[in-house]
Amino acid sequence: MTARTSQRSLSRPWALVLAFLGLLAVSVSAAEQSYYGNSMLDMMEFMRRGQAQLDLEALDNGQKLLTKYDFIVVGAGTAGCALAARLSENPRWKVLLLEAGGPESYAMDMPIAAHYLQLGEMNWKYRTEPSASYCLAMNNNRCNWPRGKVMGGSSVLNYMMYTRGSRRDYDRWAELGNPGWSYRDVLPYFRKYEASSIPDADPGPTRPGRQGPVKISYTEPRTRIADAFVRASQEAGMPRGDYNGETQLRVSYLQANVYNETRWSSNRAYLYPLKGKRTNLHVKKNALVTKVLIDPQTKTAYGIMVQTEGRVQKVLARREVVVSAGAINTPQLLMLSGVGPAKHLREVGIKPIADLAVGYNLQDHIAPAVSMLCNATSLQIREMFSVKALGDYFRGRGPLRTPGGVEAISFYALDDPKNPQGWADVELFVVGGGLQTNVALRLALGLRPEIYEDMFGDLERSNANGFLIFPMVLRAKSRGRIKLRSRRPQEHPLIYANYFSHPYDLNITVRGIEQAVRLLEEPAFRAIGARLLEKRLPGCSHLRWRSSDYWACHARHFTFTIYHYSGTAKMGPSSDPAAVVDARLRVHGIRNLRVADASIMPHLISGHPNGPVYLIAEKAADMIKQDHNYVL
Repeated sequence: MTARTSQRSLSRPWALVLAFLGLLAVSVSAAEQSYYGNSMLDMMEFMRRGQAQLDLEALDNGQKLLTKYDFIVVGAGTAGCALAARLSENPRWKVLLLEAGGPESYAMDMPIAAHYLQLGEMNWKYRTEPSASYCLAMNNNRCNWPRGKVMGGSSVLNYMMYTRGSRRDYDRWAELGNPGWSYRDVLPYFRKYEASSIPDADPGPTRPGRQGPVKISYTEPRTRIADAFVRASQEAGMPRGDYNGETQLRVSYLQANVYNETRWSSNRAYLYPLKGKRTNLHVKKNALVTKVLIDPQTKTAYGIMVQTEGRVQKVLARREVVVSAGAINTPQLLMLSGVGPAKHLREVGIKPIADLAVGYNLQDHIAPAVSMLCNATSLQIREMFSVKALGDYFRGRGPLRTPGGVEAISFYALDDPKNPQGWADVELFVVGGGLQTNVALRLALGLRPEIYEDMFGDLERSNANGFLIFPMVLRAKSRGRIKLRSRRPQEHPLIYANYFSHPYDLNITVRGIEQAVRLLEEPAFRAIGARLLEKRLPGCSHLRWRSSDYWACHARHFTFTIYHYSGTAKMGPSSDPAAVVDARLRVHGIRNLRVADASIMPHLISGHPNGPVYLIAEKAADMIKQDHNYVL
């Protein structure tokens, strides 16, 4: 398939994959069924169970809403599922969890399918506003920003990469006037939710939790590319070890939220065990919350308006409303409710109730991937959904178990390279396949067809083996903003990413790319014939190949988000004019309203934030219980 193929014909590729799976289940030959034996029966059972689950959860949507609950949690994503589960541990509290999307299905939980899910209805499909300085290789100079619109939220769409971040991230939060958020304070919450099966995890004070609800494991099998990445990193001086342990500056095979070959989402971790057991917890899917109800006189939140089943209705909260809708939806909902920058709210016709810096401080991680070729066999998407690959998957092996193709990861402190205890500023991770091997990935990224064809078309037609190294900038200094497009809740907000607005970010990005390219010189990569793709981006061809200026141009074109949007309802003391919530996550100036998700991060953590969002939810649940005199 070339870049000239109509994108419209691939607008629902996951549906096509499901159709293909269904077709396999009924049309494979008797010889194939005999060869694969129980695996083929397992595959057909997989499809049947997936549909049965959808049917079961559809019945839940018919549950009649009560007029009043003790707590209303808005958003059933990573934080919302965890928070609702923990609050409903008190049998005297009625808890309502609302999700704008539909149910998670077994089909979504196949680890390799992460690219496909971004193209389906379980994604909000946000896009940044056009830019002349980043996202230049994307359609209309706009980056796609996926967000989960499904039970489990973005823990259903993400690449399952598990990191805690650096201890210095949390110490910095505390130093900004947020007591209780230092690394020492939050470490018990990591252990509370973790169910790590990492056999060589650091055994000391930072050891992982083993009994929590969120599964963490290594994934197998591994390509020779992943082995070469780990060995080459060691040959370049990087120690191998547990990057979630005492020291983050390590190389390792990926720790992932995967268990028994299955994505381990927040929904699966926290809510599945409660089915039929927690009658005080109500879950409503396909329910869009359009407003938090706030009394303008007393500045007290007392409920929400929700659009569901074709009508809008009011639901009241006796105690609190907790917004856990993510770093895009949370600021949108707060502003729609009158909480946000007063001038901006008036511009769109909303009367301000609390003048707060909602929507500011937007942060993200970007990683302009570098394309490599090699002689080792790489992941080829065209082979993923063959009968053999699916049979291998249900036997507990094969490439379908790989989280979106990501296999290994390393952390560098390029600003402090001689300090083994340094604060990581760049992460490298390797995907065992190139852009030319994966139509879903390039569509998810929104690459312009002509740029794809020029860079990768020949490689696709020749079935070339390759891989990607993503240099991810961990502590960018640029800040973006979320603004309302209008008063209509159904309209996507305006997203200004402002990548590279601070010169440091482009500088450290270029150094990260150069670090990735240097690894190719190591014996482990030379052994598999690894080499840089000798193709110049059309918009950068006037610059000297492999120069710093060329890589800066490359970064401005291939500005790939790693989906880590955060910071838009910043945690900080009332003396901080940029703060939206206090250290107990209460919205400044508004009673009975909290935020618990990645929005509250003052600074994005140095890693992948899905794990730390579980931490935020667990800590929020304990603080809420304390504030309402529930004995922990």
